[in-house]
Amino acid sequence: MLLARVEGNVVATRKHPSFEGWRFVICQPINNTGQPEGAPQVAIDPHGAGMHQRVIISSDGLAARKAVGDKKSPARWMIVGIVDEKEPGVPV
Repeated sequence: MLLARVEGNVVATRKHPSFEGWRFVICQPINNTGQPEGAPQVAIDPHGAGMHQRVIISSDGLAARKAVGDKKSPARWMIVGIVDEKEPGVPV
């Protein structure tokens, strides 16, 4: 799991059938200070995260495939939570 920030939406006119009806967003992994860390990832967003919100993303492909209901789906990254606030001194 990674701490990330939502940086944009993904629009696809053609996609795998298992993605029908799902929202995709671009998530930039960030460190504890909010600085970018690593490459952006496209993630399924079942929670309706807003632009620039901090989120927790998971690369558990099995969980993502279960969420979309297709065990042969190419789904990998998924938002598993929206970060409301971070306690000072507690690593994320």
